[in-house]
Amino acid sequence: MNYGNIPDTLIDAVLKQHDIVDVVSKYVHLSKQGKNLVGLCPFHSEKSPSFTVTPMKQIYHCFGCGAGGNSIKFIMEVEGYSFPEAVRQLAEDANIPFDWDDTPKEQTEQQKEKAELYKAYEWSAKWYHYLLRNSEHGKPAMEYLRLRGFTDKLIDLYQIGYAPPMWDTLVQFLVKRELDPVLMEKGGLFSERKSGTGHVDLFRDRIMFPIWDAKGRVVAFGGRLMGDGQPKYMNTPETMLFNKSKILYNFHHARASIRKTQTIVLFEGYVDAIKAWDAGVLNGVATMGTALTEAHAKLMKNNAEQVILCYDGDQAGQAAAHKSLAILESVGCKTSVAIIPNLMDPDDYISTYGPHQFNTEIIQAAVPSTKFKLLYLERNHMVQRDVINGEDEGNLRYIHSALKVIAELASPTEREHYLKSLSNDFHYSLDVLKQDLHAVRKDLQKVKPIGDNNDNSWNNVMNNRRVVEAAPSLLPAYHNAERNLLAIMMNFREVSDYVQQKLGDQFNVEVHAALAAYLYAYYSPGREPDVSRYIATLQNSKLESAASYISMIDSKQGINSQVIDDYIREIKKYPFQMTINQKKEEIMRAERLGDVLQATNIATEIIALEKQMKLM
Repeated sequence: MNYGNIPDTLIDAVLKQHDIVDVVSKYVHLSKQGKNLVGLCPFHSEKSPSFTVTPMKQIYHCFGCGAGGNSIKFIMEVEGYSFPEAVRQLAEDANIPFDWDDTPKEQTEQQKEKAELYKAYEWSAKWYHYLLRNSEHGKPAMEYLRLRGFTDKLIDLYQIGYAPPMWDTLVQFLVKRELDPVLMEKGGLFSERKSGTGHVDLFRDRIMFPIWDAKGRVVAFGGRLMGDGQPKYMNTPETMLFNKSKILYNFHHARASIRKTQTIVLFEGYVDAIKAWDAGVLNGVATMGTALTEAHAKLMKNNAEQVILCYDGDQAGQAAAHKSLAILESVGCKTSVAIIPNLMDPDDYISTYGPHQFNTEIIQAAVPSTKFKLLYLERNHMVQRDVINGEDEGNLRYIHSALKVIAELASPTEREHYLKSLSNDFHYSLDVLKQDLHAVRKDLQKVKPIGDNNDNSWNNVMNNRRVVEAAPSLLPAYHNAERNLLAIMMNFREVSDYVQQKLGDQFNVEVHAALAAYLYAYYSPGREPDVSRYIATLQNSKLESAASYISMIDSKQGINSQVIDDYIREIKKYPFQMTINQKKEEIMRAERLGDVLQATNIATEIIALEKQMKLM
């Protein structure tokens, strides 16, 4: 196996030295329950413990949210690390020596530059903060911040600073510390003098807001003018450390609350996020005045189930919220919108009405995204509710647009709810609106793309009609057979070898087929069964969760060759049964058309398929 440049021996050593119970106990209070330990899941909010740790297999699994894996995966999830970062951290914690470099050799020079810039940004943030709190130049900025409701505690927590109006204060500070001014220019801290001789500070006479990455490292600044002038807000330009389309402000502070609540409150700017934090909204992040990107949306989707948009209440803010909804929903986020009245922004509302009312009347009162979309359309179509039967042209345009929004809803109950509102508000017959909605949904189905499961990174080809993993209350026989067989394979290499010969990749559920393929690869060098080590080879959240769940099935009772063969037979039967069912429908269609010969031929095919099934 190859995990970038990480040797197998290092991964083995890390897993051996870090007992899953010790790792998880640092974050979760665990109680003994039989052979396992249980606690409240750190990844979602729950009152009854569903988070289970299995010492014998060195894995964890939450039966509430589905999270699962080994010690490395747990650190990745709880700390927001990548796989290499988690391995490195655990190796360092256990004093395990390693000479692995997680970057290609040709990038070594760039990594050195990054390390210098991280150091420069950390020093710069401390320097600006010191100047704000301790210098004469910083006094007007401190007065301004206090007038805006920033307490000393908040200023210190967010390390807010001040860049004085002189041309080269930061230049002198960093050059004295032997940092390369050319690199500082490349990293967005300096700019070159117009004369071409030397450098000047990029930020001057601005209140400085450090911008952190997900690991809590300062990678950029946002600077705000106190008086007149443009631009009012200015961010560090794009650098090797900073890409504003991928970083969410305050994410490193908010991550613990986000994980617990599985909810993110998204603001437009960093001041709103800071003031909301002070008001008790501990899961708030911001896009730093730039438009929401797909990268932002994916980051939120990977860390929370729900996103509440809390943008400015003016027309521009609401238009931005409307655009952001489409981006968030495209990556699968559940969304709602907190609507701020009187054209106010979050900062103004908190200052005027206080934290309690902001939480109860704005955040907790967020409306479903569909309702917001309808309200947004209503404003833009100049709807007149007092006009009967939608005779006004604006009303008709609105209803047509509203039906398109409602048609996108997957739930029949939700569609019925919003149709009834339309019917009541505009005095249209509910039956007529349902007819129109049906026509709109038929049109949507025609243009809906047909493709593979693109979010399954292990599957880069068509899925050959395999079943996508589901969790109904009663699973079909083939599904249970696949799970039970995989559970046995995880504990017995000889069973995995046998299944590879007899069944290969013929699992019907996509996730199961992927897990089997990884098992075959895991055992191929002659490794012994080790669920935790096997899970380390997956490096895909969906597969890790499925593997941890399946591994907890008791697979050691009553296992013999007949049981294994029965499972394989059940799995192989399913495609035949599906084909037989399809052909039975074809017989019914042929009989309705009076095509007796066609029906007879299909019946013969069914008999042949049933014989094949019996011979399995």
